[in-house]
Amino acid sequence: MHERLRMVEKQIAGRGIRDPALLDAMRLVPREAFVEKGFEMFAYNDCPLPIGKGQTISQPYMVALMIEAAEVKPDDTVLEIGAGLGYATAILSRMAGHVFAVERHASLAAGATERLQRLGYDNIDLRCGDGSKGWPKAAPFGAILVSAAAPEVPQALKEQLAIGGRLVIPVGREEHRQTLLKILRKGPDDFTTQTLGAVIFVPLISERGGTEDYS
Repeated sequence: MHERLRMVEKQIAGRGIRDPALLDAMRLVPREAFVEKGFEMFAYNDCPLPIGKGQTISQPYMVALMIEAAEVKPDDTVLEIGAGLGYATAILSRMAGHVFAVERHASLAAGATERLQRLGYDNIDLRCGDGSKGWPKAAPFGAILVSAAAPEVPQALKEQLAIGGRLVIPVGREEHRQTLLKILRKGPDDFTTQTLGAVIFVPLISERGGTEDYS
């Protein structure tokens, strides 16, 4: 618990994250429960960690930056793409009304489901599937967060935003040249885009196994 509080103070609040609900959620959610076995001692380090299947749990600050950018509200229905083992999912569940999460790898989806249920996060629906397609039956969403890089913004995700909804997603066709974008839906066909900076994420994989043709 001490290490978790120190992480929030130094790595999160200390680097400019101000959302009180987000800071409270990060103080409550045990990151060590969402890492691969053997990496628990590194859970509060300022770095991403492997979780299997070539995937990672994002650096704590990056998780916080994306969630704050998404402006998650207590009555929001949120979609998370790339749930991994469920760390950001758990944080979002403490801030939003309901979270729908999609994970491409079946073993990670199963691991996330087990952890979230065991720890009592009960306002979450999580499934294994192609995140580039979103979750149409649960739309519209007040916020959508994508923890994997697409070559371009998937049209399906834009269409599943509520009016006023926010989409935060890394975009880039090259592994080390990605940009984090925030997209606001202002009307049925009216979107604005804000650039949040350079990032590095694993690629978003479609059901065909590739990283193209998301639009």
